[in-house]
Amino acid sequence: MRDKIEIFDGAQGTLLADTYEQEIGGEQKHRGVALLNITDPARVQRMHREYLEAGAQYITCNSFELNPVKWQSKEYTWQQLTDAAIENVQTAVAGRAKVMFDISTSGQLMEPVGLFTFEQAYENYRELALYTADRVDGYILETFSDLYELRAAILAIRDCCNKPIFATMTFDETGRTLTGSTPEIVALTLSSLGVDVLGVNCSNDPEGVVDMVRRMKPFANCPILAQPNKGLPEMREGKVIYNWTDREFANIAEELIKAGASIIGGCCGSTPSTIKAISVYKDRPAQAIAEPDGTYICSSTILLKLEKGLICGERLNPTGKKKLKEALAENNFEYLQREAIAQKDAGADFLDLNCGVPNSDEKALLCRAVRKIQEVCDLPLQLDSSNPEAIAAAIRFYNGVPMINSVNGAEESISRLLPIIARYQAPSVTLPLDENGVPESCEERIEIARRIIERAESMGINRRLLVFDGLVMAISSNQEYGKITLQTLTELKKLGVLTTIGLSNVSFGLPQRATLNRSFLAMALAGGLDIPIMNPLDRETVATLRACMTLTGHDPGCQGFIYFNTQASEEQTVDNLYNAIAQGHKDRVVECLERELPGVGKDHIINEILIPALGDVGVRFARNEVFMPQLIRSAEAAKLAFGILSTQYESSDEEHSKGTLVLATVHGDVHDIGKNIVKVVVQSHGFNVVDLGKDVPKETVLTAVQENNPAAVGLSALMTTTVDSMKETIAYLRKNGITCPIIVGGAVMTPDIAKAIGATYYSKDALGAAHLMQEICK
Repeated sequence: MRDKIEIFDGAQGTLLADTYEQEIGGEQKHRGVALLNITDPARVQRMHREYLEAGAQYITCNSFELNPVKWQSKEYTWQQLTDAAIENVQTAVAGRAKVMFDISTSGQLMEPVGLFTFEQAYENYRELALYTADRVDGYILETFSDLYELRAAILAIRDCCNKPIFATMTFDETGRTLTGSTPEIVALTLSSLGVDVLGVNCSNDPEGVVDMVRRMKPFANCPILAQPNKGLPEMREGKVIYNWTDREFANIAEELIKAGASIIGGCCGSTPSTIKAISVYKDRPAQAIAEPDGTYICSSTILLKLEKGLICGERLNPTGKKKLKEALAENNFEYLQREAIAQKDAGADFLDLNCGVPNSDEKALLCRAVRKIQEVCDLPLQLDSSNPEAIAAAIRFYNGVPMINSVNGAEESISRLLPIIARYQAPSVTLPLDENGVPESCEERIEIARRIIERAESMGINRRLLVFDGLVMAISSNQEYGKITLQTLTELKKLGVLTTIGLSNVSFGLPQRATLNRSFLAMALAGGLDIPIMNPLDRETVATLRACMTLTGHDPGCQGFIYFNTQASEEQTVDNLYNAIAQGHKDRVVECLERELPGVGKDHIINEILIPALGDVGVRFARNEVFMPQLIRSAEAAKLAFGILSTQYESSDEEHSKGTLVLATVHGDVHDIGKNIVKVVVQSHGFNVVDLGKDVPKETVLTAVQENNPAAVGLSALMTTTVDSMKETIAYLRKNGITCPIIVGGAVMTPDIAKAIGATYYSKDALGAAHLMQEICK
């Protein structure tokens, strides 16, 4: 697509805010740089021209803060500022560069972590795209920290227009996004959504961005954009600056190109002179798009390469399962959640999900089931339905890249499902049958498989995305069926595809089904089977799988076999309060608490269950074993339990609370995702939180502190441009006699900056804030 290096522009917020403070100063600097589109268009246009003259081929509208949900200023509407932002770029570049409309997050916590729904996010970005599509050359979606929100934005824009979409995310020092996605998962998911360019911006130090690009490269089917910060933030002479020179930034740009980036720009702290320094790389040869080394699916936190020996859990398919049918008919998704967790605990690698029950809206059921399972289980899913409309709807809501189950050789199936596979680049179970039913011979099945492959490849679908089913039939009706399936698996492997089977079908109608299933599994694995769809809670059948993998040399060092045999055989459960908290199973809290409280009392529940469960989650969070969504779910579950206990003992939240935290995102900053996470986690540890919201003036903070007498104040700032506002808020509180500790945090904050602006404590994340509150309130 792009065989030469291209240059993007650099930072706008830090550049405009710095200039604005020098030229105007005072409180005006906290009004937001988006307002400059109208109040000082000449300054904005000058910035765009400076980037153009420095060598940038893509110029970004000054619209980072502008979307219907985020922009709530009464001074000007988001539409007025958007009009001005686009006009400023068009005037400045006069057709000499691509005009890219800048879109960032809504500032809301997405479900299941928060209350902002996928539909709300979609409509937010759809409204923005409809308003701008005919006036810009493309969209740059940047600084997203939640892959689910970015998915909503991409789908919304793509449904409105065919303008190019550049999509980048920001990562922390662990190499994951706020919600736990890795560079590999981000690249795979964005590639599956058909973005034109994907990449990374902002994030941690620039060297870390090099590593992010290197990790993205094998999973990206499009060019990679890298926009690192100009070094690390630090305080100098009372101001936040980024500590690299232009020459140092140019050196890292060269490393980014070697790692696989083909479009280079700058983020926080970069200036036109920075872009000029990297423009020397313009038109140099860029690396080719990498060829995939296999077939992958993913959830938002787990990447899975489809290969021999994986287990697809079958227990979320209602066929032959009375309790599951009843649960689906009653919209009892708690039952599905428990089944999903049980299969994960038993060792399943991904889960088949089918919601086909009589007299139901399968499309609505499947969509809701996807969301409910994603709340509690991070395994990738296989969306299983014979209804193409249900698949098409559910895949939009899926956070990652799922499997589809299934497409077959019938013309109706091919014409309706292959386009879905092509659009989302999602692997699919593929059945070698057609309008005439299941072929009785191996030869007929292989002929249909060849036809499907030919049609798929004509639509740009690589055969590696087709996982062929060997078609297991009940041998109780014809004993030849088992042999035909084994022959089919062997011949399918000659076509260069992955294979799967629904294992339990073979024994239907016969006694000793488990014995037959295990024996057939061993034969199938030897004959070409890669991934069985089976019951992972059947430990003996899983043992057969592990043994076969070891005996056939597919288990290096016998590690999988050894690990399996060192695990406890008991089935884990969430049906107690400790596990309900640790697993974030909020729906189980009330029942578990009512069952366990009478026997032990409130103090035992708090000190021996709630606090240890939260501690366990905290330890796993620190080890990168669970991520922010799981932490928030556990916090919400614990918060519910604390609330019930306070009601049970007829005490108010304030009386039951260990202490109070007054919390705010400082004046001039409209981003409060981090602050909202802190609120939930701190509350879950038994503290009261007075949440003042975002863009909060220092006077409002002072009033809240005076009225609530808190143990501490928490201040958040995402933007470099609002660190000064945080500093002023702290100084104002101290000047007015407030002596309680002040905790600060946010993307731009560091321990050194926190100390320099007068804060008492720095907190890296929400859990750190809760721990600080525990220390303060001892």
